[in-house]
Amino acid sequence: MDPLDLSLSQTADALREGALSSRSLTETYARRAEKLDPILHAFLQLEVENALREAAAADERWAVSRKSGNAPGALNGIPIAVKDVLCVRGFRCTAGSRILEGFQPPYTATPVDRLQKSGALILGKTNTDEFAMGSSTENSAYGPTHNPWDVTRVPGGSSGGSAAAVAARMIPAALGSDTGGSIRQPAAYCGVVGLKPSYGRVSRYGLVAFGSSLDCVGTLTRTVEDAAFLLEIMAGYDECDSTSMPSPVPAYRKALLDGPDLRGVRIGIPKEYFLPGIQPDVDRLVREAFGKLQSLGAQLQEISLPSTEFALPVYYLIAPAEASANLARYDGVRFGVRREGDGLWETYNQTRGKGFGSEVKRRIMLGTYALSAGYYDAYYGQAQKVRTLIKAEFEKAFQEVDVIASPVTPATAFRLGEKVDDPLSMYMEDLLTLPASLAGIPGLSVPCGRDSIGLPVGLQLCGPFLGEEKILKVGWAFQQVTRWHLEAPNL
Repeated sequence: MDPLDLSLSQTADALREGALSSRSLTETYARRAEKLDPILHAFLQLEVENALREAAAADERWAVSRKSGNAPGALNGIPIAVKDVLCVRGFRCTAGSRILEGFQPPYTATPVDRLQKSGALILGKTNTDEFAMGSSTENSAYGPTHNPWDVTRVPGGSSGGSAAAVAARMIPAALGSDTGGSIRQPAAYCGVVGLKPSYGRVSRYGLVAFGSSLDCVGTLTRTVEDAAFLLEIMAGYDECDSTSMPSPVPAYRKALLDGPDLRGVRIGIPKEYFLPGIQPDVDRLVREAFGKLQSLGAQLQEISLPSTEFALPVYYLIAPAEASANLARYDGVRFGVRREGDGLWETYNQTRGKGFGSEVKRRIMLGTYALSAGYYDAYYGQAQKVRTLIKAEFEKAFQEVDVIASPVTPATAFRLGEKVDDPLSMYMEDLLTLPASLAGIPGLSVPCGRDSIGLPVGLQLCGPFLGEEKILKVGWAFQQVTRWHLEAPNL
């Protein structure tokens, strides 16, 4: 049995049955990560020795449980990776920025803590665009991550490190964050499954803030079942996060047991998501995926979301405005790098000027401008009104359909350096993921094919607020009749 061929769920079964030890599993992934990371740069920090110690402890828990009959946590002994915007005690947390270089948080983010209490062990922290601001992971202060399907191309962003690590079989699953598409877009580019839950479904406590009304913690996995597995553990109310939902957490994996039967499921196809200029291979493969869903019994119907065209400008007013406020705390006084200047203001200027990268500075300036006196109502205020309109259009659509299906991105992964000097072109990469983020609804990226040069294409499934069960069921059914999620890049 090659552990690298197993999904997270299959790995959990093998550990429970004694067919695999956590030590051998962790050693296998650690060796692969150490071998491939110099090529891909998916990790910012690997803690192999610590992971092996935890694996040995997990094996002891398995041995005790087989005698006592009391099973340990569902993830006991399984290594995972965490995007470097989530705090983990004992690990550095840089958020991909020089301004937090060397920072070690004194606590662990709630989603990570819940996975650890279920027995998961952290192999390392993955690369990210600085403060999760980017669509290619090229904005990381520590260098870009490379796409495992073609190392001359980007893995997407900002969770590009997590997506690349899962795609390259360096880890069975990883956590990411999604503010405007930062899980779904890299999942599509790297050919893995990316889940952004509803806003508030998973606690944000311990997540380095970018846009507080948009940020979501989610997963990057090989299968939809694995995404459901992790979500079931992470989700739920957290008293440390006032925006977390008190709603009961469904048994997401049980919702998949009905089989790949989609009879009675209504799937809406938004005409606005098939833009002029969409890559022909993306258009073709996504429409072929629609045909697969229809063959499973789903009812397809065209719908309209007319405010889609405004999602990009709305997002790039709201998110930078929130970032401007959130990033004001990085002043070199309380934590992070401090660069002394001649007086307090000069210290601020030196610390922030040299600590932040160009994209972060761009968004701080844009957000500060949108919030400034005389412009607040014209820009930020108007953007919030249009955001409400976008949310209302989704709510209306979900009165007619159960799930909305579309491409994740207009094209496949672009070349490293291709769009670095063209911010607007870079921002367009998230055009089809932004509306769901603004509405706070869940979104799922599922691999649905590869283009003419072998790059992955993603199918996006969006559901109503707290409707993760619906999109997971459709995505899982699709994977029962396709094999794209089983393919791995040739590294």
